[in-house]
Amino acid sequence: MCSDQYPVILVHGWNSHPGTWKRLARRLESEDVPYRRFDHTGMKGSTMPEIAESLHDYLQKVRSENGWSGPVDIVCHSLGACIVRHLLEVIDGTERTQTIRQLISLGPTNNGSALAELFNDPEHGEEIIDRLTGIFVPQGFDPAADKIVQNVRPGSPFMHNLRTAGLRSDITYRIIVTANPADNPDFFPWFEGKTWEIGENGKYRATLEGDGVVAHQESTLPDIPLEILSPPAEPEGQQPAPDQYSHINQPRNPIVIDKVMQYLTNGVGER
Repeated sequence: MCSDQYPVILVHGWNSHPGTWKRLARRLESEDVPYRRFDHTGMKGSTMPEIAESLHDYLQKVRSENGWSGPVDIVCHSLGACIVRHLLEVIDGTERTQTIRQLISLGPTNNGSALAELFNDPEHGEEIIDRLTGIFVPQGFDPAADKIVQNVRPGSPFMHNLRTAGLRSDITYRIIVTANPADNPDFFPWFEGKTWEIGENGKYRATLEGDGVVAHQESTLPDIPLEILSPPAEPEGQQPAPDQYSHINQPRNPIVIDKVMQYLTNGVGER
């Protein structure tokens, strides 16, 4: 198998669906890269460890059906990264039966989510949910009843297990994030172009170093550089509009897709 034809598994995030990968799927097809989309939309009400177990079974199934005996690449979005990492680092961290070449994450919540914490905040939660209803959260959203949201809170047992498991030395980790250095409110209008994060003092603060939903500090992993993409100060021609760099639109952004394809087809190289 050539280095530019490793099979790719696509894993969507919370309150999303496999259709979010439509544009990337077209690129994969145009370059003859085999791929499959893991769909966990039918597991609403499940925890992230339960979804990770389902991903394990899915990987075994698609490997068998397609004769994929070697390594595969995984591309994931948002907390899809936590699902994948729980499988690879917690469930399979010792035996390493899952052979993965690269884990490429878009806007991952590797260190938990300040927004998930805000959803549960007695003072600010209702206002934040109202702002994002129909945009990022569904009508009637109840964070206390959402097991995935509870899992991704920074202080949750799930996040503790992920932090203490450690990264796998046999996998190359890639992290692609977006930012709004020009402070353009159109980037993510619901927060005036900014992203909420939790400061060292434990208080919420707004930053331009984020995608409207996930701050850079929430995506970082030890010794893994962030690939930061941002809209030009004055978009011209066919360049994506500022809002196309926000968290919601990352999987559809052609600049992000170009970077993903670069990683998938150019080989692993040096970290």
